[in-house]
Amino acid sequence: MSPEVLEPKDMEWLDKGVLGIEWSDGHRGVYPVRFLRLHCPCAACTDEWTGEIKLKSDDIPMLIRLDDMEAVGRYALKFNWSDGHDTGLYSYGFLRKLCQCDICVPVKPPTQKSKRLM
Repeated sequence: MSPEVLEPKDMEWLDKGVLGIEWSDGHRGVYPVRFLRLHCPCAACTDEWTGEIKLKSDDIPMLIRLDDMEAVGRYALKFNWSDGHDTGLYSYGFLRKLCQCDICVPVKPPTQKSKRLM
């Protein structure tokens, strides 16, 4: 018997700039969109070999928007950002690890600020 595949069941806006994802196992994930953009897994934003994030906080405007998203097969989401970036494929497993809910991240790190508003 194969294990259940983890997939989003539902999505909703929890607050301005905060995406909520209900997962097939019942977990309710919390994803600030700027945090998602800062952790883009594409080769331009994240080193392919080390996994080190190449982006700096000042690279992403404070007022970033998630303009559109689309499913990629049954394994990932592709986000289209207001800064024109659209090459990152966020696998469901990767997205789940990025969850910022109080259960997954009980102690929140300081918010990364940017000098760029837009």
